[in-house]
Amino acid sequence: MKSKIINQKTIWTENRKRVLQLLTSKRELTIPEISRELDISIPTISKNINQLEVEGLVEKAGVSSSSGGRRPMLIKFIPDAFYSFGIEFSVERQVRIILANLDSKIIAESILHDPDFNDIDALMQEVYRQAQTVLLDSKIPGQKVLGIGFSLPGTTDEETGLLKIAPNLMKRPIVKLRNLDFTKYESLFQLPLYIENDANAAAMAELTLGIAKVMRNLVYLSILSYGIGGAIVVGGHLYQGKNKRAGEFSHMKISSHGRRCFCGRRDCWELYASLNVLLTMYREQTGEAISSIKDFFELLKKYERAAVEVFDEYLDHLATGIQNIILIQDPHYVIIGGMLSRFEEFFLEPLQEKVFVENSFYDRTDVQIMCSSLKEDASILGASLLPLERIFSLHEILSKAA
Repeated sequence: MKSKIINQKTIWTENRKRVLQLLTSKRELTIPEISRELDISIPTISKNINQLEVEGLVEKAGVSSSSGGRRPMLIKFIPDAFYSFGIEFSVERQVRIILANLDSKIIAESILHDPDFNDIDALMQEVYRQAQTVLLDSKIPGQKVLGIGFSLPGTTDEETGLLKIAPNLMKRPIVKLRNLDFTKYESLFQLPLYIENDANAAAMAELTLGIAKVMRNLVYLSILSYGIGGAIVVGGHLYQGKNKRAGEFSHMKISSHGRRCFCGRRDCWELYASLNVLLTMYREQTGEAISSIKDFFELLKKYERAAVEVFDEYLDHLATGIQNIILIQDPHYVIIGGMLSRFEEFFLEPLQEKVFVENSFYDRTDVQIMCSSLKEDASILGASLLPLERIFSLHEILSKAA
């Protein structure tokens, strides 16, 4: 699976980056058209195109139409020139593996159900085998894979490749995954490995591929069965804080009932607004157990009385946290992702009604609450962007192209 080495210093001159940005957006242009668009001389454009062609990122695609004289050659961007893996460790008890091209199109994927996060070494061996199988089934040579990005539900240090803590990943919450060094697995995959917090990865995907391309200040919330992931974007850039813990909205206190959280504090937001709370509240109210979140929403769809009452109370708790975030962060967008985004038709409008109650500080014109356009793919697509971002500055390229 060893990757072709790309010399970033020699490849990514500013002019070449601009050429690639333009071709990513327009898909195909002639050299004179590129020269006019970028106000760069034709010889300089030709030189950069030649290099991009050697690298496999563009190709000649016939000649353009012309009203007279020699017809210029069309230059076409090749999204399948390179690929990257995105791998998501999920609190939903699965590991998802995708292979994506330079357009972030998912080419193939594999899912490991109920993985054993207690034995990470064995798990990574299985992830490696699954990734090899994906490549073989897709008939894509390993030399075209630039790297692997991991989306992880916890506090990460992307510079050192360290997962500092993942409190909601283990089956037994008292056992916490701590200080896991992902760089040691580069020798297994023979590829560069990059890690990021799951909500941060999802926010990056929304900035690059999703709905947040114009106004660049947002809070992304991943509402899951267990826990709530959060990410903050300011001016188009992730804000992570001194200790890489910015966005831990899940553990802000919103009540005084004394419920103990796995983090050691009491009355954290996730104890009231994670999706499994719906199942707990319904059982407490009716004495009947529901096996899944999907089953709960089926009851809600039928306007079953207890389900409607439980959901209304749940949305009160969810709205309280979002109101706090709006007052603290003053974002353009609050984007709801994660499992809850599957059920947009049920929650978005009533949630907005509860958030935008009459107050002296904000109204609907100040902030938009919306669902992720990428739904549950946001985090893993963000992970697959990590190798491309490091090598191609693709976040900047795709954002500008959009």
